[in-house]
Amino acid sequence: MAVTKKENTARKLVAENRKARFNYEIQDVVEAGLMLRGTEVKSLRNGEANIAESYASFEDGEMWLINSHIPEYLEANRFNHDPRRRRKLLLNKREIARMVNATDREGMTIVPLRLYFNDRGRAKLELAVARGKKLHDKRETEKKRDWNREKARLLREKG
Repeated sequence: MAVTKKENTARKLVAENRKARFNYEIQDVVEAGLMLRGTEVKSLRNGEANIAESYASFEDGEMWLINSHIPEYLEANRFNHDPRRRRKLLLNKREIARMVNATDREGMTIVPLRLYFNDRGRAKLELAVARGKKLHDKRETEKKRDWNREKARLLREKG
């Protein structure tokens, strides 16, 4: 009896930082857990979150997600959370060390790409070590995207 590897199709996407791939050149991607409160989890299950303006920071030997917005859960009355509070990221020491070295030595930054629930129902954050693009790099990316769109349109018209 062969044991098959479970496919990663059960991921429920909550929030995505779509501008990150345009503004940054992605080098390395890591999956991190999030330390959340109960009302934060319920708000995420409703599909409400914003990670577009957030970033990860290394402080006191730990990684923190800063400036992410998870709105208050409206059905909870008195034990609600602060929407913009700092949230601890759960990574092992080797991953933290690798990310910190990249940011210190090579002038890179850590940006969140996606916030989702994995197949076990745990909230996960996809972090990327990235380098900021210059204006001419962004223009080049835009040109490539426009050309690919135009090429696809031409192929559809011919075929």
